Amino acid sequence: MTGIGAELTADIAARVERFVRDIVVPYEKDPRRDHHHAPTDELVLELKEKARSAGVLTPHILPDGRHLSQRETALVLQKTGLSSLGPLACNTNAPDEGNMYLLGRVGSPEIKERFLKPLVEGRARSAFFMTEPASENGAGSDPSMMQTTAVPDGNHWVINGRKAFITGAQGAEIGIVMAKSEDGACMFLVDLPDPAIHIDRVPNTIDNSMPGGHAVITIENLRVPADQMLGQSGEGFKYAQVRLSPARLSHCMRWLGACIRADEIATDYANRRQAFGKALIDHEGVGFMLADNLIDLKQTELIINWCADVLDAGSLGTSESSMAKVAVSEALMRVADRCVQVMGGTGVTDDTIVEQVFREIRAFRIYDGPTEVHKWSLAKKIKRDWREANS
Repeated sequence: MTGIGAELTADIAARVERFVRDIVVPYEKDPRRDHHHAPTDELVLELKEKARSAGVLTPHILPDGRHLSQRETALVLQKTGLSSLGPLACNTNAPDEGNMYLLGRVGSPEIKERFLKPLVEGRARSAFFMTEPASENGAGSDPSMMQTTAVPDGNHWVINGRKAFITGAQGAEIGIVMAKSEDGACMFLVDLPDPAIHIDRVPNTIDNSMPGGHAVITIENLRVPADQMLGQSGEGFKYAQVRLSPARLSHCMRWLGACIRADEIATDYANRRQAFGKALIDHEGVGFMLADNLIDLKQTELIINWCADVLDAGSLGTSESSMAKVAVSEALMRVADRCVQVMGGTGVTDDTIVEQVFREIRAFRIYDGPTEVHKWSLAKKIKRDWREANS
C-alpha cells in the first residue's frame, strides 16, 4: 500500500494530537453517558462535528478516498487514542474503522455509495455481527463454529441466528452480518435498525468506551437482497481475512496512544507527589516502574510499525498480526497496571483516565482474539513450518 509520505503524515498526526489534547480531553468529564457510563450518541455526534470543523474527521482516509498506508495510519490512530473519546471524535474507532477498511477494499461501487460513504463522513455508526453466544456453543475465537444460517429465497437471503458481544449494535445504522450458507460463510450488508434484528440485552462489561456496548442479538427471518452480499456465497471468511489483520493492528495503535497518556499522567504524579522525604520518582521502586513503561511503550511502537510494514508490502499478515496483538496487549497491560500502582489510591479512582485505561486494556487482551488463541495459532504455524522444512 502506497502512502502520502512522512511529512504529510506528520502534519495530519500533529493536527489530530492538538485536537484530541485541546478539544477532546475536556469532554472526558462530560456527564452525557449511558447506564454503563459509555458516551452517548449525542456526545459522540457533537465531538464529530468539532472534528469536522477542525479538519480531522476520518483523518486516515483522504478526501479523494485514498487510505493512508498502515505505517502512516499507525501514527495517526495513536494520536486519536490519547483520549478514550478521541477515536470516536475523529471517526477512527472500532468497529467502524475496520468496517470502512473492508468496504473500501472489497465493496462494489453501489455498496461503497450506500454503506461506506456515510461511515467515512461520520454520519453513521456500524456493527460487525460475527461472534455468537458461548452458552449456545456458537462461533467465538473459532469462527468455523458459526451457527447463524443464510438460506436463499428468490433474490433475497433469509438469515436466522444469535449473536453476542456485538460492539455498537445499539444505535448503529449499518451492519455487516456473517452467516453460513450451504457453500460456507457469507457476509451481508444491512440497514439498521431492522425489526428482524432484536437486541436481547446489553451486558455490563469491564470496558465502557464504546457507544452501544456489546449487545446480545437474536436475528429472526432477516431478509437481505442478494446484491447486499459481499462477494459470493461461501467467501465470507476470505473477506473476513481482509479485515482481520488491519483491524487487529488498529486496536494496537489506538491503545498505544491511551497508554502513552496514562504514562504521562503517572509520570506527572510521581514527580509531584512527595513521600518519605522525596518525590516518588526518586524511590527506586517507582522510578523503575516508569522506566519499564518507557521500554514497553517503545517495544510496542516498534512491533506495530513492523507489522504495518508487512501489511503495506501486500501480505495478509495473519501470523505477524497475531504476534503483534499478543505482544502489544500484554505489554500495554503491564504499562497500565504500573500506572495504577505508581498512583496508589488515586490510580484506582476516576479522578484520572488511568483506571479506565487499565480496564480497557484488560478487555483488549480478549477482544480480537485472546492471547492464548493467537499463541495456539502461532504454535500450529511453527509445527507446519517444521514439517515442511523436514519433509
